[in-house]
Formats: sequence, structure tokens, C-alpha cells
Amino acid sequence: MNFWDRLCTSLSVRKVSVMDVSRKYGTEYRLLHAITKGHSWYGNWGYEFGNGSYGLTSETYRQVVETLSSVPLDQILFHGRGPRTSLQAAISFYKSLSNSELLTLKDLFSFLLRLLQESNMPTSESVVLCAWSRNDVEELQESMIKVLTAASSETKWVARHTLKGVMCKRASPELLDYSLKHLGGKLASNCMMVQARCSPSSYDVEFRLEPVSSAPFQALESNYPSRQQVKSDLKFLFDSLVNPETMVQYRPSTTRQTVIDAATKLTDCKEFMKDFKPYQKLVNNPLGIYLMCQVELSDQFKEENHPTIPPELLVLPWNATVEDLKNEAAKAFREVYAMCKRLQVDALLDYGLVEDSFTLKFLIGSTGAVKVKGTCPSKSAVNRYRLERGTENWTVDCTCGAKDDDGERMLACDSCGVWQHTRCIGIENCDPTPDKFMCIRCMNLLSHQRSDQKSSCSITNTEQSSKGSTSQDNVSTCREAEAAAVKVESNELTVTFSVG
Repeated sequence: MNFWDRLCTSLSVRKVSVMDVSRKYGTEYRLLHAITKGHSWYGNWGYEFGNGSYGLTSETYRQVVETLSSVPLDQILFHGRGPRTSLQAAISFYKSLSNSELLTLKDLFSFLLRLLQESNMPTSESVVLCAWSRNDVEELQESMIKVLTAASSETKWVARHTLKGVMCKRASPELLDYSLKHLGGKLASNCMMVQARCSPSSYDVEFRLEPVSSAPFQALESNYPSRQQVKSDLKFLFDSLVNPETMVQYRPSTTRQTVIDAATKLTDCKEFMKDFKPYQKLVNNPLGIYLMCQVELSDQFKEENHPTIPPELLVLPWNATVEDLKNEAAKAFREVYAMCKRLQVDALLDYGLVEDSFTLKFLIGSTGAVKVKGTCPSKSAVNRYRLERGTENWTVDCTCGAKDDDGERMLACDSCGVWQHTRCIGIENCDPTPDKFMCIRCMNLLSHQRSDQKSSCSITNTEQSSKGSTSQDNVSTCREAEAAAVKVESNELTVTFSVG
């Protein structure tokens, strides 16, 4: 990315967009990075929110990032009288490992990523404690070793929370947590050493005494899970807490629904854009004239929604004339656009009839915006300015608020031709699209038309009945009118509109 950034800068690129579909540690990384850092991974290089799918805006993106990052963990950890789930056990385990308090989802995932990024796990020798003296810690750890010695006859592992419960009256909770974190590797009498491990079933640290000769060399680091275990736990916590497709049931339900909504919106934000703003990097030259020039092609198609060519920056000498402006404008647009290879600038707009020899500084000043009019020969290879979306005209009006194509799957109504997202009309991305589709607006319009026809037939029947006519013929006529308007078969919907 650094190379790409330098390349774009050297080429004076204006804007660059990326589609962030990155995955890391088995997670949607743009979602994980947004929770921990407040922006996507590409945001480290200045890429910001570009175009959001499903009608999302930059303000919505900022709000959902803040909402998701600040979800409290205490609500998820509360289990009342019921048994503790594996999700709650995993969260509690990493809360006990952290030197700082983990309060939110951002704190939890930031700590897990920090564990993965650290090449060397911290040891008891590398952690400096200022709140308590060395004697306080050593005395408490000696008492813990005595408890482990009493339990060593059964050769069972003693869970961390069990050992903490036994020693709860001997010291403060903070001192207990610190002493337990650095209990592994401590030497006891009779050539025994405290061995610690992370239980894969309970997500808790367990201790027991083993002979020094059988203890592994990395005993001092055994309080911490392995890198592979942290990666596995990161994916488990991400899938259980954040991923809308795999999220487990946890309480409170309102918090879970808030996370689902916010995570879904973040997942829908894939396009990020960087504005290099090359014009701001130009050194102001007091002897130069800086103009933003826009060209209007007289021989182009005049369409209501047709995009216009973006303006170009022209840097002209202080004594430049209108003729110099025309020449520089033609040169600038020829270098950028293939359709302008033969561009000829004919006139300066919005300033009336101005001679080509007129000096620009008396007409515009040192800075400003101008518009010129030009022509391109029709034999040019590209005779129309196009955006990436193409030249086709379509109408997008989805219930989510989208008004243009955002790259998501869409479906057009067979009646009105308006495009909508398949997800917004209840069709999942994994499901096929129907052969025939009618939007809800057209269905409501059709329903109103049928109601009006029924009302008209009812009035006709009443009038004919008062005149003594046969009602059976009128009912038959009404049914034929309905059948002419709507015809529903087993596999096909046919809509016919009649006039007169």
C-alpha cells in the first residue's frame, strides 16, 4: 500500500477507490478493524467512506462504528443463576489476562489483536508493578503454592477461579489477579515448579505442581494461550458476538439486535475512497494564475442526467491572455480524456464577447473558475463522456433509500421498470431471482384498479336491478372486465392495461 500510495501521488491521481473484501484470522477484517480502530484497514492510508450500499451514508457509517465499538461486555457476561456459557467463559478468561479493564467490544478485540501482534508474550520478569511491593506479591504467591501443595496429592489441576476464591480474604482482587497472572513458573520446595495451562474446555487457567525436570522450558509463559489458541478464540468471539450470520443467542436481546443491525450496516460498506487533493499541494505562485476550467462540448448529446466532464486545473503565467487560456484548456483535456484527443476550444463562456488578446488578470484575477466551449470531431474513437456505470439510463428507487446502482444485486419490476435490491424485497442473496416480478407499488396500484372496477360493477348492477334487468348478465360482464385486467396462471403473471 505504501508503494501504491507513492505511485498515485507521483501520477497526480485525484481520487482512488477500493473495494474492501479483506478477510483475516477467519473474520471480515473491515468489520473487525472498524470496531478496534474506528475505520477500515485502508483508512491507515487515508481511505475514507466512499459509497455505501443500501442507501448508507458517511454519517450512518460513523454512528454504527461508534455503536458497535461501545457495546458493554458486562451485560453479555451476566448469567444470573444459570450456568456460564462458553462465550461468557472466553470473555472472562481474556478479561483476567488483561492488565487493563476490558469494558467494551472494542477493548476485547483490541486486546486479542494485541496478543497476536506481540512476538514475545510478556513474562513475570518483563512486567513492572508499582502498586504493591515485591514482598506483598511473593507472600501471596507462597500462600497459593501451599494450596497447590495440599492439592498435589490428587494430581489434579486447580482452576484459577477456585484458587482465587480460596485466597479472596488474603488480599485485594487486583493483587490476586496480578499474582495469579505470574504464578506459573514459580519454584516451590522439593524441586517442584508451578505449571500453568489454559484449559480448552473451560477457558480458564489451571495450576498444579510438577517436578522441575518435567516442566517445559516455556513454563514462565504458560499463563498465556498460544498464538494458535488466540486466533481460534478471536474467530470464535467474532462469530459469536459480531457476525450477523453466525451470532449466538445471548442476553439482553436488545443488545444483540443492536449489534446485528450495526454489524450488517458495516458489512454493507465495502467501497472506500481517498482524495489525494493534488491541487492543494501546489505552491502558490504570486506570478501565476490558477483557474479551474470546465469544458462544454457543443456536439455532445444533451441529456438530462448525462454526467459532465470534471474541471481541470490550469496554471497560467501572470500575463496570459484569453487565447493562452483556450490553448492550455485544450491541451489539458486532450492529455486526460481519450474522447478529447481532437478537442478544439472555441469560446470563453459567461464573459460575453472577449477578444483573444485580452489579458486574463484583468478579467478573472489570480484565481477563479471558468467554462469554455469546444468541439470534438465525430470520428473520434470515443465520442461520449462515460462513467464506470456505463451510458445506460435506469431508475433505482429502493425502500432502503438507494437511488443509484451500488454494486449489490438488484431486480427490475416488470411493470414500471424501477430497480430495487433483492434483499430489500425479501429475496436472499443465495436465492435465485424470479422470472416475473412486480414491485409493491405496482401491486397496490393494481389492487386499487381492481377495487374501482368492482365498485363500478356494483353500481351498474344496482342501477340495472332497479330497472328490472337481468343481474346475471351484469355479473358476467364484471367478471370479464376483471379477467381482462388481471390474469393469473400457475407459473406466470400477466398484466394487461386497457384504455377506453
